[in-house]
Amino acid sequence: MNPFLLQTLHLAGAFGFFAAIGTICLGAGSSKKSASILHGVSLVLILVVGFALLKKPPEGQYWWMVKLGLWLVLGVCPALAKRKVMPASVVLAVAIACGVIAAYLGLAKPF
Repeated sequence: MNPFLLQTLHLAGAFGFFAAIGTICLGAGSSKKSASILHGVSLVLILVVGFALLKKPPEGQYWWMVKLGLWLVLGVCPALAKRKVMPASVVLAVAIACGVIAAYLGLAKPF
């Protein structure tokens, strides 16, 4: 498949995720259910397209495993906000920090 299309879909999933987490953390009322659906769909899109971009995991490089761990943290963020384990602003900051770290790892592939 065309790598440009895969990268575009991967970014679309990331944009959808951050829209959903922002709505979950800062929104109210009925929009939270549709934001939770968008969150799940975006995470699946990010995961599937991310592995399609890799084709096969590179040997001797472990940055993609760290990205998978960050993906798990991003998946837990709405539960942390809904159950008030952490304040919504902290959850949003954690999600943004994880997104920045994942972008750095994807672009630089430092290890």
